[in-house]
Amino acid sequence: MLKNTSITRCFNILVNKNLLRYLTICVFLILVFAEGQGQCYRTNTTYQGGEEISYEVYYNWGFIWLNAGFVKFRVADTVYKGIESYFFDSFGSSHKSYDWLFKVRDYYKSYIDKDSLKPLYFHRKNYEGGFEVDNKYTFNWEENLVYSSTWNSKKNRTLDTVNIPDCTYDLLSLIYYTRNLDFSDLEIGEKVPVVSIIDNEIFYLYIRYLGKEKIKHRDGKTYSCFKFSALLVEGTIFKGGEDMFVWVTDDKNRVPVLVEAKILIGSVKAYLKSAKGLKH
Repeated sequence: MLKNTSITRCFNILVNKNLLRYLTICVFLILVFAEGQGQCYRTNTTYQGGEEISYEVYYNWGFIWLNAGFVKFRVADTVYKGIESYFFDSFGSSHKSYDWLFKVRDYYKSYIDKDSLKPLYFHRKNYEGGFEVDNKYTFNWEENLVYSSTWNSKKNRTLDTVNIPDCTYDLLSLIYYTRNLDFSDLEIGEKVPVVSIIDNEIFYLYIRYLGKEKIKHRDGKTYSCFKFSALLVEGTIFKGGEDMFVWVTDDKNRVPVLVEAKILIGSVKAYLKSAKGLKH
């Protein structure tokens, strides 16, 4: 048991600072890239229905490594309100052995138009240490609006309408959209904007391309990757600045194999565990 040990005390401090609450979002944010407002890719060449990718999420502090949770992503072909679509599904969770510390069960679902790759509908449902969230977005691209229905265990359900710019994505659809970027067009050190709607707010951030790099994975394999850093907003977990990094495969699948974020104490790392049903 970990009870009454220094590791447990450290882990409890991090839990009280909502580390586990951000595990899934952490993975999302460091997988996000965009070419800029008003310039959206309309062709999917990297994924297909039937793709399934999973990650193990670790907390690292010095010599301490804790396998704290996991995140899974799936793609399916479907029809949404008469539109040929992709259905994206993601589930993030703390491991059951840590549920007594802080239980996390995060669900994300998104439908996108196969032709335009624009999001049509997004649903986020989270349970995080007793705190619950249930948010739904319906996208209206004729008027560049999002109709939102948001609720959490501390506030009543709220209905709202949010103005959005072109190339705005929810967190889940943005991951898949950006896997289609042509990385060969980027120069080392170049910044590229990110536009996303999160919790009813529009966020304008950026990532920086850091070139190609070979990394040795925990599974013993060596991967040839593109590397990026991401700008973070300072808060209770993150120090702010470009302290998030992502490595994606230098091939036609563009699969993220490692994501890393420095936090106030230590770092969070997500390692690729498995990938099947890939397009290439």
